[in-house]
This record gives sequence, C-alpha cells and structure tokens, in this order.
Amino acid sequence: MLISTDWIKDFVSIPEMSPKDLGVKFTLGTAEVEEVLVVGEHLEKIRVAEILEIEKHPEADKLNLVTFNFGDKENKRVVCGASNVKVGLKTAYAPLGVSLPNGLVLEPKKIRGVLSEGMLCSEEELGFAQDSAGIIELPSDAPIGQNMIDYYNETKDVILDVDNKSLTHRPDLWGHYGLAREFGAIFEQELKNPYNDSWANDLRAKFASGPSPITPKLEGESACKAYFGLSVDNVKVEESPNWMKKRLISVGLRPINNIVDISNYVMLELGMPLHIFDRDQIKDNQIIIKKLGTTAEFTTLDEEKRNLIESDTVICDADGPLVIGGLMGGLSSGVTDATTKVFIEVANWHASMVRSTSTRLGLRTDSSQRYEKTLDSKLCERTMLRTLDLILELCPEAKVVGKLEYDGDDLSAIEILELQTSFKKINKVLGLEVSNERILSIFNALDFKVTANGDDLSVTIPSYRSTKDIDCEADLIEEIGRIIGYDNIDPISPKLTIEPVRLTSAQALHRKLRDFLVYNMNSFEVNSYPLIGEKLLSKCSWPTQSGLNLLNSISKDHSIMRDSIVPNALAIAATNVKNYDDFSFFEIGRTYHLDKANFAAEKSELIIAMYSKESTPFMDLVNGTSRLLNASNIPFDLSERHPKFKNELISEEWVGVHPFEFYNIRIMGKMKGVITSIHPLILKQYKIKGHLSIAVVDLSQVESRPLKDKVKYRPLSKFPSSTFDCTVVTGEHTPVSEVLSSLKKIKIKELQSTKVVDIFTMDTKEKAITLRSVFMDEEKTLDGEFITQSSQKIVNELQKAGFPLKS
Repeated sequence: MLISTDWIKDFVSIPEMSPKDLGVKFTLGTAEVEEVLVVGEHLEKIRVAEILEIEKHPEADKLNLVTFNFGDKENKRVVCGASNVKVGLKTAYAPLGVSLPNGLVLEPKKIRGVLSEGMLCSEEELGFAQDSAGIIELPSDAPIGQNMIDYYNETKDVILDVDNKSLTHRPDLWGHYGLAREFGAIFEQELKNPYNDSWANDLRAKFASGPSPITPKLEGESACKAYFGLSVDNVKVEESPNWMKKRLISVGLRPINNIVDISNYVMLELGMPLHIFDRDQIKDNQIIIKKLGTTAEFTTLDEEKRNLIESDTVICDADGPLVIGGLMGGLSSGVTDATTKVFIEVANWHASMVRSTSTRLGLRTDSSQRYEKTLDSKLCERTMLRTLDLILELCPEAKVVGKLEYDGDDLSAIEILELQTSFKKINKVLGLEVSNERILSIFNALDFKVTANGDDLSVTIPSYRSTKDIDCEADLIEEIGRIIGYDNIDPISPKLTIEPVRLTSAQALHRKLRDFLVYNMNSFEVNSYPLIGEKLLSKCSWPTQSGLNLLNSISKDHSIMRDSIVPNALAIAATNVKNYDDFSFFEIGRTYHLDKANFAAEKSELIIAMYSKESTPFMDLVNGTSRLLNASNIPFDLSERHPKFKNELISEEWVGVHPFEFYNIRIMGKMKGVITSIHPLILKQYKIKGHLSIAVVDLSQVESRPLKDKVKYRPLSKFPSSTFDCTVVTGEHTPVSEVLSSLKKIKIKELQSTKVVDIFTMDTKEKAITLRSVFMDEEKTLDGEFITQSSQKIVNELQKAGFPLKS
C-alpha cells in the first residue's frame, strides 16, 4: 500500500525530517516501510527553456537539433523528435542526471552520431499525463530558467510503501485518515477532524424529504452486513481536477473521470470502499442484495467472465446481477460519459465470505482487500457523506433525490468493547517506567476513551479498532509500547522458570530416528513441500490416488496434497547427482489420503534414499534400515513380494519398482514399509546416471504409543566362537533372501547367525554367494567334531534347497 504524506498533512502536522527518517519512525511505531519514494523531486531540476534555433539532424529526417536558452550562461543543444517543436516555444528542459517518473535517468547519449545532453520533455515524461503527442507547450510569459516545481507551485510528496501483509490486522489503516491518526500519536501532534458533527449535519441537510428513487433491500442470508444508498441527479461526468488526479497517481491509481475518481479517492481517504452506479442502467429502480441461488456467468468491469455459484452474494436489479458483493461491479454497472443520474452504494460485508469468493474466483481488488480485514459498519455513513461532499464540490449543479436509504444490521446494537488495565501492569510488562500522563495522552491520541480510578484504567475501544484488532489487555499494552518505540525499551531476558518439556511418543521416536540416520548412516535430513503438482507426478509415472486437489491453488506446481514422499525424493536426488557421486538423505514428513468418509487422513512416513554412481546401494540400505528399526525398537521382518498381501506405500505395479531388488517391511504383522531400488527407466527420466535405492516406512502405527525397549544386556561369553564359510551357486536373479531363508529350518542352538559375506557373478552368469555361519556356546568351548557335523548340516540343507557348493 502506498501512503502519501502530502495527503496525511491534510489531517495532521508532520515534523521536518528526512524521508528516510520518516520511514524509520513509521516502521518502529506502526508498520514496516519497505521503500521511501520522493515524488516531484525531478521537477526541482527541470527548468523553463525557450527555443532559439532549429536545425535538421544530418543523419535523420525526423529528428531536429534544437538550440535553446534555459537561463544559464551558455545555450544548450539537444536532439528532439517532437513534431510541435518551433522557434520561440517555451517548454521544459531536463538536464543530465535527472530521474524522470517513467524510470529514465538522463545520461550523455549520442543519437545518430550527435551528442544530446538532456532532453525537452512532454507532459507524460514530466508525470502530468498518461500520454502526450509532443513536448509540453508553456505560456509565453513563463519565466526562463524557473524550475517546474516553483512554476506549477507544486510540492514534493514523500510516498511510504508499506507491505499489505503488515496491515492485515489493522482494518483502520487502509485509508489516509486512519493513518494520519497514527502519525499524530507517533509525533504527538493533534489530529484534525474535518468530519465533525457540523460538517455531517450540513451534508444531511442536502437530503430531500421525499421518497428515494431506489430503496435497497436485503433478501435472506447473504454476505452483506450494512447497506447505505443515495440517489443524486444532475451529475456531470468529466475530467477530475489536477489536485485529485495528482493524489490518485501518487498512490498508484489511474484517474478515469471525476465520478469514478471520487469513489477511489474516498476509499483511499477513509478506508471504506464504495460503488457508484449509473442509475439509468438499474432496471425497474430495484436494488436487491442476496445470494445468487444458482450458477451464472458474470462479466466484471475488467471485462473478464467469472463463473459464480449459488452461495455468492450479488447486488441485483430486476434483470439480474450488477455487482459481486464486496469485490467488483459488472460491466454494465459503471458510470459512463453519458451518466447524469447516479446511485451511491456504501456497504459492509462479512470478511470471511468476501475472502472465500475472492479466493475461488482468483479476483483480488482494492475493495476485497479492505473488506477481508473486517471493516467497521459504523464508518459507512461518514463514507457516504464524504462522497456526496466531493460530488457537490466537483459538480455544483448536482442535487440529492430522496433520503438516505439503509438496510442491514442494527448499527446501534453493535457492542462497545471496554477493557481493564492499570498503569502498574503496563509498566511491568513493558519493563519501562512510563508516566501516567504519557500513557493517557497516547490512549487519547489513538481515540481510546480512558477512565482512571487511581491506578486502574477502564479503556473504551473505538468500534473501528475492535472488529479484529484490539480484544484483550495485552493489546492495550502493545499500543503504548509501539508508540513509545520498541527501540526505546531495553531488551532484557524475562525471568521465567525453565522446565524440561516431556516429548510425546512421536517426538521421541522421530528424534531417535534422526539421530541414528545422521550418526550411523551418514544421511542428511531434507524437508520437501507437501503440495505437489501433476508435472512432478507424471515425470515419475506415480500412480497417485489421493484425490486431494486444491480448488484454487497458487500455482500448478502446488495443486495436489501428496500421498507419498517418493516423487519429492526423486526430484531431490536428481538435483544432488549433479554434484555428488554418493549420498544419502532422509525425510520424516506427512502424506495425505482420502478416508472412507472422503475426508483427508494424514500419515507420518519416513523415506531414506541412497545413491551411488558406481554400484547399487540396495544391500547397504537393507542393512542400514534393519539396524535403524532394531535400534528404534520397532518390531519388523523383511519378506519377498506376496501374491495376496500388497504393500500400502508403493504399488508393485509402479514402473519405478525394481524387478529383483525389492523387500517388503512387515511391522506388527502389516505391510507398512518397503525397500526397493528405482528402475533404470525412471532414473532415465530424471537424467540420473547410477543407482538409487529408497526405503519407505509408515510410522503412523508405531508413533502413537511409546515402544518398549526390548534390548537385553548380558555379559560377553568367556568361550571363543567358531566360524564356517561356504560359497554356494544360485541363478543370476535368485534373491539372496531365499538362500538365507533355507537355513531357518536348521535346529542348532549353538548357531548364532548366518550372514552374507560376498556376492559375485561368475563367467557362467550364475551368482556365487559366500555365507558365514557363527557357532558359539556360552558355557563351554565347542569341539572340532561338533563344528564339522554342524557345518555339514548347513551344506546339506543348502543343497537340499537347490543351492549347491561352488566347486
């Protein structure tokens, strides 16, 4: 939002200070100023010049070399292409170094081989008009050498650019009068009130006593809270005066005509939007405010077609919708050059309904931005009177027809908010000794009515601050603190009791997983967006079934609530392969799914990704994931694909599932995890050269309650162990797990473990697997005969299962 300090000065005096210091002061007291702009500064350097001589440019027929006198000792010559240049014409000359409103900074420049030092300016280049045909033509009595700011009796305007988000909780600051109140409080200056009772009564006297041509009517439930309407005849639509156009341009609005400009001017001054109808375009003189009740296509003032739904609030005449309530008027509802009769609407709307419709339609307007902040209905009448005030000023022949009409909530029934605090509490919370007189003066400057009873204060909040902003004692203390300036309060750490926070079972599990993955698996944690797009899903051919699409997403890349972290992990891997030959990362995040009632059900999932440029990291990931689950006390076992029980996390039909490197993780009897390598076809889509394996685990079931630590500690055995290695031959695509599973039938209590030591491919394309079995008895040393017999049992069992020893 752009704030004109020249406009602010209509209501309050601002001490002399640099524009930068003014921006800092407003930032510390009210809202952050992103940029400070000085409008009109260029006019100080641009001077009146008289053309003395014109020569044709030697290299261009449409250009002239113009010599002129601008009050300096020596005359200047510039290249000029304007068609209205002539000897004796007085115009405006901008020397080198001037920054024009269009962003052009004048520098020495050769035009077709001739050096031009500065330029003769048009009205557009001076910022006086939207466009112009040639250079500006000044009267013959314009003093040569006088700068433009003195010649036009202009003043420089300091514009403060404030981010709209910083004003979200301050509905009173969307107009210059409300902002002027802030400046008055910050600089301890009295706020002028041109909208007093005398002013209001003079304007009310303009109302006619007879019936109004149009009586607005609210039908049923709608977004409308209050609706004022006034009819005015003998309006003349023409160009606005310069002072109004200048102010509108300074805050970023384009002047159109006096009636439209009045509506924008009042909105920017008082913060309450309004709409002015051409009354001749209102069929049967009917204005009805209601919910549409059906679907319809509606063309707004910007000539865009909008699809309205049943719950949208519209303002209708006898033929149908004229305006989308709180957002924008229709194409046929606006004022034209032929308009002579107008109907002025000043209304207030429910913030949530305006926001909902605005978001769905993707339509953000100056009006909707203000209504979304929860405006005060009591400001509507003042807004109407100010609008009438300006219409009568710019159209002296205008005449009010009928009385001021109203329909909506009972404004007198709006509750007055009264809060209690004390001088002592304010000083204690701020940590600063503020005098009672200063506290009272700040409250009065902000229009808070205060009744003091000793140390206790009863504060009555103005209605325009109680709709969304002030609602508790802490808010009152904040008002004192910000006006004094937080930079004047010494930062002191609060004296609070520090107590350890007990982690939930989910937090404890997540911390344990993170620690293990970082310290034991050298894995980095990442965080990806839960909102994804079709582009990401289609790239990896992900068979998403979430059905959770946003109706009005901010972008196509963030339009779907993800049902898996796998697509995000693939994108992250594709980014990192450009810089690393080996890496591992993990994420603990949420995924979103439709439940039986078509509501969103959330799951907490862990994904681990391992990449290697040279060899597959699948077995490393299997071993690491197994160690992780064991260390986290999560009961699990690994299994091959099952013909009946399918994994819930990754569909086995997905093209990205590797045909051989795949394990299901069964947790508490359910398929709640998977370990697989990514198929080369998918890796090719991401231009990943190498091998990528991922593990996905559903944590939802195990994080809901604390898991028991089943680790049992026992002393190391006093007796030595004995190992037996053997190498068996299997088919090229036989999973190693089948070999290990074949040994589960052996009943040797001294057999501690059997693990894979090595795997290699032979010339015959068969696979050789070296296994290591460990024997140990905690009560005695094993003899050679027992080890020989046990080893033979292992060999026999392997051969029986179809895995003979390598010869």
